[in-house]
Amino acid sequence: MIQLRNIEKTYQQGPIKAFILRGVSIEIPEGEFVTIMGPSGAGKSTLLSILGMLDSAWKGELGFLGQAVHKLNPKQRVELNKKHIGFVFQSFHLLDDLTVYENLDIPLSYRDLKKSEREKVILETMDRFQITNKKALYPSQLSGGQQQLVAVARALIANPKLILADEPTGNLHSSQGEEIMELFKKLNGNGATIVQVTHSEKNAAYGHRIIQLRDGVVVNASSPA
Repeated sequence: MIQLRNIEKTYQQGPIKAFILRGVSIEIPEGEFVTIMGPSGAGKSTLLSILGMLDSAWKGELGFLGQAVHKLNPKQRVELNKKHIGFVFQSFHLLDDLTVYENLDIPLSYRDLKKSEREKVILETMDRFQITNKKALYPSQLSGGQQQLVAVARALIANPKLILADEPTGNLHSSQGEEIMELFKKLNGNGATIVQVTHSEKNAAYGHRIIQLRDGVVVNASSPA
């Protein structure tokens, strides 16, 4: 499903070119649950952004669902992202001027669904995440944990082929975090491919394998399950 070849990401630090990612080559088959781990500053979130086609300032090759992403223009990358990828951001990225209901409607608006069908999916999703009573609230009116639940719900609502999650349980109580990880496990069992970034060994244990990054380099990556 995903092929990364010699991915490099740099930034200029005065006269010096510093590497965020260097020579990263990874393959992720469809249906795998992969965890990316490493110390702060290792390049984990940057790698996730490249996989999600949110970062275009990199060198190398990225294949996704048979398409050469590195050859696509920005509009084509956006369309690929909207159709197939759900992203759980560490900082939520909810739209402040939209209600919980409206935030959840965004991914569905890219699908060929009638308004009544979208409403049904949104209500079922809010019920699953126990946020039905928050539907008319704005993100600023929610706690960090509630915003995280909405962010996870938004990422999963359209049944994406690929789920990218950056510290998906970081702001949740332990019981809520376990529920989210069990949900990821179930979705993966139903065919979704998942790539998560986490510092939690407990969360990492839900996946099939762990890819270790250090200083922008893959230092350990077991074979796909």
